[in-house]
Amino acid sequence: MDAGRCPGAAPVMSRAPFAGQNAGMPMRGHPQGIRRRSCLLATLPWLWVPALAADGPLREAMRRAEALRDEALRAGDQPFGAVVLRGELIVGAAPSRVVTTTDPTAHAEMEAIRDAARRLRTRDLSGCVLVSTSRACRMCEAAAGWAGISRLVYGEALTDAGVPR
Repeated sequence: MDAGRCPGAAPVMSRAPFAGQNAGMPMRGHPQGIRRRSCLLATLPWLWVPALAADGPLREAMRRAEALRDEALRAGDQPFGAVVLRGELIVGAAPSRVVTTTDPTAHAEMEAIRDAARRLRTRDLSGCVLVSTSRACRMCEAAAGWAGISRLVYGEALTDAGVPR
């Protein structure tokens, strides 16, 4: 393996550093995007990105979201679960409650954001990561953006959906 190069990643200096927005970063939605981004960031010792540095807490949060998904299914609801993570601590969690509450906005992500805001007693969830069993819909992504969620991560592979818009 070449020095400064991770398996499956493009050469680190394939573009001039800081040549523009996302220089050297893989395209959004690329299946190996997280690995490539992690490899690139590993070559920059002065740059520390907490969620990419260790995915242990993300794995645990995803296991909790999957348990909530199963809980939603047992309750007769849609198969979705979501967790809000601040650092290594789960501050909000919820299954989908659309069918059981007859509320079309009670998506797992929305309910997890509400739970986190209630527990933390603030609407500002800056620095938090929303972990969900599936990609957030437009409504949930917008709510995450309004709440100040820093990143969206979804699916068993912990796909990084980036900053909510």
